[in-house]
Amino acid sequence: MEQEIEIINTNTRNEKIKNFFINYKKLLIGILIVVILGIFGFFFYKDYKADKKEELANKYNRAVIKYNSDQKDNIETILKEIINTKDKTYSPLALYFLMDNDLIKSKDEINNYFDILINDIGLDKEIKNLTIFKKGLFNSDFANENQLLNILNPVIKSESVWKPHALYLMAEYYFSKNQKQKSKEFFEQIITLENISSKIKVEAQKRLRAEFSE
Repeated sequence: MEQEIEIINTNTRNEKIKNFFINYKKLLIGILIVVILGIFGFFFYKDYKADKKEELANKYNRAVIKYNSDQKDNIETILKEIINTKDKTYSPLALYFLMDNDLIKSKDEINNYFDILINDIGLDKEIKNLTIFKKGLFNSDFANENQLLNILNPVIKSESVWKPHALYLMAEYYFSKNQKQKSKEFFEQIITLENISSKIKVEAQKRLRAEFSE
């Protein structure tokens, strides 16, 4: 009797499964198609991104080779195009090459490109902080106090490895403006930090002893 009941239950369960697949056949096929397309789309996108990366690498390398071979026509345009692709690797390289070789004269344009790197690309955290520091370094020769602080504050208020460098830059900025009390305060902030490069801490201590000791 128990065996017969088990057979009936098994048959009933099989019938329910069969009916489920019959009733929801179109839905299940649709889900399967979506999953298959998703898998193909994922690998296609990966291949596409890899191809675009290789294309950008070749474009950047050709521009550098042309510049070093004294074939400088359109180099600025090519590198600006690379910046505007918003690639994590080659957009920063293109901007720094333009700056290092003095190919952009406009300070506003350079700052706009820095903003693309900082805000639009999704750089890794410390690479982004380094980029902010580099923007501050670039602006330190002509920006006013508030402008420079606004640039560097995201790093100064963080626990970034670039924080002591940003503090040091502000200390030197204030010293160059003969605002020695503010300069001293920034140098003092550096020497209170923990887990930072001993080199920059030693340099801050030297500056405090040389310029601010009584």
